[in-house]
Amino acid sequence: MIERDYLAANGFEADIAKTGDEGLTMGQTGVYDLILLDLMLPGTDGFSVCRKLRETIDIPIIMVTAKGEDIDMIKGLGLGADNYLTKPFSPNVLIAHVKANLVQYERLKQSEKRTTSEIQVGNIRLYTDSHRVFVRDKEVDIKNKEYELLLFLITNIDIVFNKDTLYERIWGYNATGDNATVAVHIGRLREKIEDDPANPKYIQTVWGAGYRFKV
Repeated sequence: MIERDYLAANGFEADIAKTGDEGLTMGQTGVYDLILLDLMLPGTDGFSVCRKLRETIDIPIIMVTAKGEDIDMIKGLGLGADNYLTKPFSPNVLIAHVKANLVQYERLKQSEKRTTSEIQVGNIRLYTDSHRVFVRDKEVDIKNKEYELLLFLITNIDIVFNKDTLYERIWGYNATGDNATVAVHIGRLREKIEDDPANPKYIQTVWGAGYRFKV
């Protein structure tokens, strides 16, 4: 399999599961750092495998979807996938996604190790045990979804997320609404944490791509 050869050439070890059931059993062993999960699998489908894996493991899961199947991407992200690749893709793109997701995962884990109750970034301080937010040592009134969105962005610094991904991560796949909700909440957050909401320092728009939290 050419993907496994490219992974090996870049210093990664890879095992291949031929069915969804086999992949689920292998993934639940806890010996892997990342899972590349194709939706089209014999036996148990990729969606079911992803959902069951997320019950026991928290390593990165990259879903592989058919070209143009946006609903598959959205559903996969809602079930806990961290990223997706659209077939066909080049092996170099695969390697880039694998490396990026491993780095992101390690960054998040290191952030969690540094503090479990307080996160300080610039002039912003979050208390994760009480969901309180302070800007320049002054507490701001922040709603629950605004807090969840801010916490997600601030623990994934410098990573760009599109509206669909943010909506699925914060509101969930089965939520009522659409990704326009994300833009509304981003606007509210900027009003509360930015010195100049019209020219945000922290929550930046990456045109054509999404949003990122910048330090």
